[in-house]
Amino acid sequence: MSWPTPRWWYERGRRRASPTRLLLLPVSAVWASVTANRIARARPFDPGVPVICVGGLTLGGTGKTPVVREVLNRLAARGVAAHALSRGYGGRLKGPIRVDPLLHTARDVGDEPLMLARDHPVWVSADRVAGAKAAVGVGAQALVMDDGHQNPSLTKTLSLVVIDGETRDGEWPFGDGDVFPAGPMREPLAAGLARADAVVVVLPSDLAAPDPALTALFGRRPVLAARLEPAGAPPAGRQLGFAGVGKPWKVERALTAAGCDLVDFIPMPDHAELSEARLQALAARAAKAGAGLVTTEKDWVRLPSAWRDRVAAWPVRVRFEGEPALDGLLAAGANAI
Repeated sequence: MSWPTPRWWYERGRRRASPTRLLLLPVSAVWASVTANRIARARPFDPGVPVICVGGLTLGGTGKTPVVREVLNRLAARGVAAHALSRGYGGRLKGPIRVDPLLHTARDVGDEPLMLARDHPVWVSADRVAGAKAAVGVGAQALVMDDGHQNPSLTKTLSLVVIDGETRDGEWPFGDGDVFPAGPMREPLAAGLARADAVVVVLPSDLAAPDPALTALFGRRPVLAARLEPAGAPPAGRQLGFAGVGKPWKVERALTAAGCDLVDFIPMPDHAELSEARLQALAARAAKAGAGLVTTEKDWVRLPSAWRDRVAAWPVRVRFEGEPALDGLLAAGANAI
């Protein structure tokens, strides 16, 4: 089941007295308490290889998966056989199973693992310990967890927290700091930061630097700026865009900034099912406007094979502004590498 990310979550100081927020706050308190107790009582398993966790403090899109891909790229460049480990959100297979892009679909393993598996070994496992054991059993020298900052099942040698650094237009990555469902936080900010070794602030290509008011919250933890950039130009000509990601409005903004001639943009819930009926409706709308169809790489891997030639994928990549700093963290935090 997918649902749209409430944009008001990320508005700061505008909803303190809203009836919706007041009704949800007791549920948020229960959520935060359950999360804290689960983490406190856990007995993490050490898989015998470094575990690098790329996680988040909020729900919604922050850029975690592109950061995971870049961490895997950096480790591969050093000759490290690193495997990604995911719970496979949205997939039917519980694992542990190694993702095969030629065999599996997004319905099997989830869209993000399928996207990562085009470049690196990826394991899907609802039980992270079982997934770690399976990966190490076939030679993984390091594990990179795609999400999992609130999952205490594995001993982590390096925890990177990814933060959306786009704070313009009244948006703030933590909103008013409320925990789900009253806000975007998975847990209180201080609790999540206490377990983080470093913070990755992901910026769009047109923002010069992270907001100093944001980075001031992270104390003395290392802060790495990473820029989300197109891996190529958007398709030429008029386009109708659509996206089912955590913050679809950011995709629309990025496509426009990259020079895409968008005639319309359709936001969808994160991991939304791309049914035949929905795709036919999108195609009809695009045809009426004399436009093609464009979407994110994450959405494209969810398309039925018959639609992949009819929709253009627009992939993005993360570029760390201080690659030596990232390499240093990887070497220090995962000292077996």
